[in-house]
Amino acid sequence: MADLSIEFCGIKSPNPFWLASAPPTDKAYNVVRAFEAGWGGVVWKTLGEDPAAVNVSSRYSAHYGKNREVLGFNNIELITDRSLEINLIEITQVKKDWPDRAMIVSLMLPCEEALWAEILPKVEATGADGIELNFGCPHGMPERGMGAAVGQVPEYVKLVTSWCKKHTKLPVIVKLTPNITDVRQPARAAKEGGADAVSLINTINSITHLDLDRMIAFPIVGNASTHGGYCGSAVKPIALNMVAEIARDPETRGLPISGIGGIGNWRDAAEFIALGAGSVQVCTAAMLHGFRIVEEMKDGLSRWMDEQGYENIAAFSGKAVANTTDWKYLDMNYEVIAQIDQDKCIKCGKCYVACEDTSHQSIAQLIDAAGVRTYEVIKSECVGCNLCEITCPVEACITMVPQANGKAYMNWTQDPRNPRAELA
Repeated sequence: MADLSIEFCGIKSPNPFWLASAPPTDKAYNVVRAFEAGWGGVVWKTLGEDPAAVNVSSRYSAHYGKNREVLGFNNIELITDRSLEINLIEITQVKKDWPDRAMIVSLMLPCEEALWAEILPKVEATGADGIELNFGCPHGMPERGMGAAVGQVPEYVKLVTSWCKKHTKLPVIVKLTPNITDVRQPARAAKEGGADAVSLINTINSITHLDLDRMIAFPIVGNASTHGGYCGSAVKPIALNMVAEIARDPETRGLPISGIGGIGNWRDAAEFIALGAGSVQVCTAAMLHGFRIVEEMKDGLSRWMDEQGYENIAAFSGKAVANTTDWKYLDMNYEVIAQIDQDKCIKCGKCYVACEDTSHQSIAQLIDAAGVRTYEVIKSECVGCNLCEITCPVEACITMVPQANGKAYMNWTQDPRNPRAELA
């Protein structure tokens, strides 16, 4: 049986599944229910200075797929609207009752060292295992000089991180904003400031949809709305890329990463871990389906690890990083061609339409005398773009088959077709 326990920058947890700083971790009642369900840890919803933040109504909206499946989730909720005193009391009690679970406390304050120096000893006194600096909230708080307003300026990231390292002995995790051109810059700044780890991604600026009768975006507050933080399944590809960028950056390589963004099942978690994450944080999936989803996450990850021969999380953490590179280093001579399994083909023609209208016209539609259609790949025209495989509704009906062309590895920097190719 695979060992799911982890040690993340000195913080021990029975499994890598943590609840992210968000509504699900806003109070002791929720967190206790989460621990009873089997979560390995939580990041307590962001604490700030008193008086507490004031939230509006309504707060959430969603981007839907077919059958009202929630693809992306948007929120305009701020940090905790409960007093600092109540939060600290509850954190202390929960950690006392659940000593084996990871308890991280998220914090957000103005860029004044004295304020950080005052709150950090109070958080440390709760028995918490670490702190997470919320440098990513994209709405409400940036207008006050906090959240993404800090995370988007590497100099501020480094400065505040260094203050926290100065005033607490707890591990300091810096939560990064995705609302930036190059996520490596704040990650490097966090490391320079002494951060023990980074977590990412925080939510993405978004407007999900509008009420076209009232001409107001959702969520609606009176007669207006605003941009919010986007999360859920739809942001996973963006999060995976940013995690990989930090994991493979020479300046941040080896810096522990807590992966966040669209994790809804064990496979999502395994992908984040394979790209360098040592723990994973979940929010939207728990909000949509409840805390018990962690049972399937743990069971699925454990079974997969057993099948692959991975005894523990560390055995495959970062294993895909070495295979992630810049485009210019990809093999220009590698070649694949689509292949259609005629036994599985349902003759829907989606691959043909997609290729004929928008790609390389490399699928032939053959119609016999009885009007039966057959689709075949024109190998001489196929460039291996994968579009047909993606549009096909039948799993494994269309596969991309590597071709033995006898050509050695050659990347774009070496390619004679590149006017700036490097000299041998």
